[in-house]
Amino acid sequence: MKKFIILLFVGSFAYTVANAQAQFALGIKGGPNFAKVDVNDPDASWKGRTGFHGGAFALIKLTKIGIQPEVIFSQQGSKVKFNSDDYDANFSYVNIPVILKLYTVAGINLQAGPQFGFLTTAESDYNPITHQPQTKADIKDAYKKSDVSVAIGAGWDLPFGLTIDARYNLGISKIEDDPSIEATKNQVFQVSLGFKLIKIGK
Repeated sequence: MKKFIILLFVGSFAYTVANAQAQFALGIKGGPNFAKVDVNDPDASWKGRTGFHGGAFALIKLTKIGIQPEVIFSQQGSKVKFNSDDYDANFSYVNIPVILKLYTVAGINLQAGPQFGFLTTAESDYNPITHQPQTKADIKDAYKKSDVSVAIGAGWDLPFGLTIDARYNLGISKIEDDPSIEATKNQVFQVSLGFKLIKIGK
């Protein structure tokens, strides 16, 4: 009797999911980053830096609404122009965005959600405290170990499990941990190509 009840429950759940056009997927994604640190530095100009990002995602989709948590390694930071010379401020994060996706037509979707980042490396040949060039050094202690951003963008779920996303991550928390550094926030524009390795449902 118990087995019959369990089978009935499982069958009813599967029928409901199928008729609700639900989907669960696991996949990988990656692409270029166009990053910049927004900082009011009176001595130097902080410009954009190109890097890359890559990681994994899960998608839970029910009709026109989807939730997509991700774990992404992301190269961020800036180029720094000081006295007509260019220097690097290279930051790397492990980011965890939790994205709400609103589907329109043909797999096209609008995206928004919070992103939580964890600093893994911070290296620079421009010292943000003394505002002077230096031999490339680890400056991780001068920055917070975590970051919070808001992600907004759009995407397209193509046939055969392919996905394309364009997303802008706007930092809302200051990343510096040293009062000698001017207030700084991350800004990153990402373009991603993804593939659903596992897909269950429509």
